[in-house]
Amino acid sequence: MSQHLQSAARHAAELIEQADALIIAAGAGMGVDSGLPDFRGKEGFWNAYPALREAGIDFQRAASPATFRADAALAWGFYGHRLNLYRQVQPHPGFAWLRTWGERMLHGWTVFTSNVDGQFQKAGFAPEQVHECHGSIHHLQCLGPCSEAIWSAQDFVPQVDEGRCRLLNAAPSCPHCGGLARPNILMFGDGAWVADRSRAQEQRQAHWLQSVRRPVVIEIGAGTAVPSVRWFSQSIIHEFGGRLVRINPSEFKVPTPHDIGLPVGALPGLSAIAAELGSEWCFPSDLA
Repeated sequence: MSQHLQSAARHAAELIEQADALIIAAGAGMGVDSGLPDFRGKEGFWNAYPALREAGIDFQRAASPATFRADAALAWGFYGHRLNLYRQVQPHPGFAWLRTWGERMLHGWTVFTSNVDGQFQKAGFAPEQVHECHGSIHHLQCLGPCSEAIWSAQDFVPQVDEGRCRLLNAAPSCPHCGGLARPNILMFGDGAWVADRSRAQEQRQAHWLQSVRRPVVIEIGAGTAVPSVRWFSQSIIHEFGGRLVRINPSEFKVPTPHDIGLPVGALPGLSAIAAELGSEWCFPSDLA
């Protein structure tokens, strides 16, 4: 570990030790160390989905309700592959460190994430304390939509031709109208996203935030291209007097001298902080 990273991690550990609540703000970079693809830029997306490169389809076009209407097998080939991947991938150890740190604090923790992968819940975070601002791939809604209904995707097991990025089995249907179902995710150009589940999460989080006095935000893998997570982090600092630990390999600058940025990825950053916090902040498997 470099001297600069160690110094930054020590500062971050001090902010965590002084806090009465942990606020985890996570973008796409949080999942990269678990083996999830990085969609930053056309090349990153097309490296993960070469069939879409050949067709000239970028992320914004693939992640669009219009694609479900025009070519449902292609749209569900993309989302079906992601659903299978997210079900298989195991969260990296950084998730467990975060949960343990939050459980040590007076008011506990909350999660704000733009990720739709459900990795926090898979890592043991209580679902009622997670706010998924862009929805979840593990839930479905009507493409129309014919109603505000949202239901679990657990019964849908996509069979995907990965080479062609196409769904081979039947796509899920709406139980109310029989039409095509889609993931309950905020897509590009999406005026039909049913946001009720996310709004309920937001309301629970807002209520919880009223109880905290000295929060620390650990923001991980959230850039400026899709700034939802950054906006949330900034709002905590301004409204609740919180401090910010920003973990990002390229966009790590912080707004005040009291905050700290770690110029690394999620797992290296959290590992460095864990080393500075010491054994009393670890979870049992770290002590073996």
